[in-house]
Amino acid sequence: MTTTQLDRSIGTRSDFEYDFLVFIGRFQPFHLGHQSVIDAALEKARHVIVLIGSAKEARSLRNPFNWEERASMIRAAYSPEIQQRIHCTPLLDLPYAEHSWIRNVQMSVQGIACQFQVTGDKRIGLIGHAKDHSSYYLKMFPQWGHVDVPQFAELDATSIRETYLRLDAGFSGSAFHEMGAVPSAVDFLAEFFGSQAYKQLQHEQAVIDEYKRAWNKTPYVPTFVTIDTVVVQSGHILLVKRRSSPGKGLWALPGGFVDPHEKLVDAAVRELREETKIAVPKPVLYGSIKNKEVFDDPYRSTRGRTITTCFLIELVGEPSGLPRIKGSDDAEKARWVPIADLESDTMFEDHFHIIQTMLRDTFTA
Repeated sequence: MTTTQLDRSIGTRSDFEYDFLVFIGRFQPFHLGHQSVIDAALEKARHVIVLIGSAKEARSLRNPFNWEERASMIRAAYSPEIQQRIHCTPLLDLPYAEHSWIRNVQMSVQGIACQFQVTGDKRIGLIGHAKDHSSYYLKMFPQWGHVDVPQFAELDATSIRETYLRLDAGFSGSAFHEMGAVPSAVDFLAEFFGSQAYKQLQHEQAVIDEYKRAWNKTPYVPTFVTIDTVVVQSGHILLVKRRSSPGKGLWALPGGFVDPHEKLVDAAVRELREETKIAVPKPVLYGSIKNKEVFDDPYRSTRGRTITTCFLIELVGEPSGLPRIKGSDDAEKARWVPIADLESDTMFEDHFHIIQTMLRDTFTA
C-alpha cells in the first residue's frame, strides 16, 4: 500500500487534531497503561510514532527485552489496519548527553514524518503521562504540542518484570493479565519463559535480591562508590569480560568498589592491575591519566545507587605493540578492542555511554 493510499484509508487530515503524536517509553513489558496512551493518540492523530527507549542495550533486569521484541508486543496488540498507523522505531539511551538524545528524538520523528505528504506545516505533538521524574522529557520539546493523558490503573512495569523474573514455578498467563500486561505481551512472556536468556536473567534477579537483602536493615538507602578506567592506546580500548553476575559474560571497563581507606585514583590503578595484569609499570599508569569524570545516572546499576568516577588513561604507542594483558580476579578475560568495533548491546550497564563521554572527541570526529 502506498503512502497516499494509507493516508486515504485512515480519513482526511481535518479528522484529526495532529498529523503525528509521539510516544516515548521503554515498554518493559508493554502493559495496559501504555496501550491506553496509544489508544488516546490514535483518536487524536493520523499516525502514532512510538520511540522505544533503551534500544540496543544488553539484556538486564531493567531492560530484559530488546527493542524488536517490544515493538512486536506493541504491534500485535492492534489489528493490521491500525498497525499501519503505528510506527515503532528504536531510541538509544544517552544518559550523559542529553542534547544529543533530544536531537536523536527530533531526527527520528522527522525521518518518519517526512515519509508522508502533508500540506502545510506538520502538526506534531508529544503524548504521555507525567507520572514522576522519569517523565521530565515531556517538557523538552516546546516546538511540539503536548497531550497529557491520565494514568491508567496505576500499572507498574517494574512490578511485572520483577514478578516474572522471580517465578519459582511454571508460568501463569492469567496472573500477568491481572497485573495489566496486554495479551500480546503475555504471549511473549510465555514464549520467553524458560529460554536461556530468561534463565540468566532469573539468576541475576536472585543475585540482586540477595545483594539487597544484606542492606535492607540500614537506616537509609546506601550509596555505593566505585571507579572505572578507560585505557586507550593506538586506537584500542582495554575491556574485561565479567566473570560473575550481575552482567556475567558482558564486556566492561576495568573497575570496582573503592576500599575504605583508599583514594579514588589509587583504587582505579589497583583494580586495573588486578583485573588485567597489564604489563605497564604503575608509575607509568599514574602518569598517563589525562582526565576523570563522575557518572551518576540514578538507574545506571541494578545493584542500587552507584556513583562511579572514571579515569582516562592514554598510553603512548610502542613499536612492540599493545601491552600484554590477562584477565584475572573478577575478570574472566581481558582484551584490546578497536574503538570502532565497540557494540553497546554487548556491554555492561552504562559502560558504553561512559566510553562515549570519555572519548567524545573520538566519537564525534
